[in-house]
Amino acid sequence: MSKKVRFSPDLMLPAIGQGTWYMGEKADLRQQEVAALQEGLECGLTVIDTAEMYADGGAEKVVGEALQGRRDRAWLVSKFYPWHAGSDEAIEACERSLKRLQTDYLDLYLLHWRGNIPLEETISAMEKLQQQGKIRRWGVSNFDLGDMQELWQEQGGNACAANQVLYHLASRGIEFDLLPACEARHLPVMAYCPLAQAGRLRHDLMSHPELHAMAQQQGISVAQLLLAWVIRRPGVMAIPKASSIKHVQENAAALTITLNDEQLTIMDRLFPPPQSKQPLDVV
Repeated sequence: MSKKVRFSPDLMLPAIGQGTWYMGEKADLRQQEVAALQEGLECGLTVIDTAEMYADGGAEKVVGEALQGRRDRAWLVSKFYPWHAGSDEAIEACERSLKRLQTDYLDLYLLHWRGNIPLEETISAMEKLQQQGKIRRWGVSNFDLGDMQELWQEQGGNACAANQVLYHLASRGIEFDLLPACEARHLPVMAYCPLAQAGRLRHDLMSHPELHAMAQQQGISVAQLLLAWVIRRPGVMAIPKASSIKHVQENAAALTITLNDEQLTIMDRLFPPPQSKQPLDVV
């Protein structure tokens, strides 16, 4: 069965989406990137995640091109810089993103990481964008538990629809406190770099001999094994980069992979869950 994540009582989304970090940086790869995103939609990977930071808006332009004639099939996410988190700046940043994406609304708009602008000001800007119909939902990225607790205490903070953080088999710090707190509030967690390709705890999991043997035994790739591990918990969505049609098809197939207790036990032995609070791993 294809795994899904519940974003609201009436909204279930595929547990694997399409990331766009590093897209839009090389003109000669543009058509390949567009084709990969479109293939992802065909495979049911409807969540597309991007940001104004990626290639200085270039990734959003790639997504905009990929969604021509297909906007209604995608659930579109973008992120804004913390210095654009003020009331007027957030609205202007959103409008610039919408222009690059060639759409009139975002399904989810995220504060990329926390800066110096008060959270209440950011919440107010998000509410205004919702009233204007420019965004459907808003959320945050790279927020640790303390940040989330502050956010939840602000008026309107409970409307936060997601927290996007770095999470993979070799970087499990969020399992100690952040992930359980989000799960208790039914707040979806979007895992970026699910294949361990970045972060302080970056790890070459793709060539790990025991993971390779485990994947081979099940007839899947190591990437599929890692994605299946990330989405094993019901409230977690993985957003790997969608770099080629082959990889996108592979990612989509991981939605139906379920790991058994023996496999999970081995993975826990290789990369143990945290026993104490860890600093939030970020890129």
